[in-house]
Amino acid sequence: MQNAGAQSAEDGRHQREVAQRGAKQPDRCWWCGTDPIYVAYHDTEWGVPVVDDRALFEKLVLDGFQAGLSWITILKKREAFQRAFKQFEPEKIARFTERDVARLLTDDGIIRSRLKIEGAVKNARAWLEVMGAGDGAFRDLLWAAVDHRTIDLKLARREDIRAESAESRALAKTLKKRGFTFCGPVIVYAFMQAVGMYNEHLIACPRHRVCASLARK
Repeated sequence: MQNAGAQSAEDGRHQREVAQRGAKQPDRCWWCGTDPIYVAYHDTEWGVPVVDDRALFEKLVLDGFQAGLSWITILKKREAFQRAFKQFEPEKIARFTERDVARLLTDDGIIRSRLKIEGAVKNARAWLEVMGAGDGAFRDLLWAAVDHRTIDLKLARREDIRAESAESRALAKTLKKRGFTFCGPVIVYAFMQAVGMYNEHLIACPRHRVCASLARK
């Protein structure tokens, strides 16, 4: 027979195991891991359809800064990016001068790449040209790549996720023709996933159903 101390320890272990099973995390897409910032991004932003012109611009620029890096690196610096780039107001960024570029190259809160910083300024100017056609012009340019509707691939396995698509290659080509930079097919594909042009949450992930519902609305 176990003594009282051993029995108490065993009961405590059993209770912890039950609690852990009860607190089991939902079957999220694997890529966000357990980092609270990444999990929050997955659970609230990734795959939600975005139709705001300025928000789409911000995401495209940040995806350009991500090139060669991990997205979590950008997420952790996002507030610093927003401060440095005037809350991603294209009208303000388009007026940046060489002095602004030099200032940003000393800002350790962001990715200090001259090419990427200058690319953001170039993209702001390209955005303004597109928006010259009227409110919603940038949104329409982007969403036309998927016929203005979310493509739900209903993926069951992580192995089924691609790095690019016919739509991302076509959109990348369109953006480059319109003067945008840091918008190759792979960067554009990641952008399209993030802003809900694709629903690429795995079907076992609770967010798949949520984003599918939002897309229908």
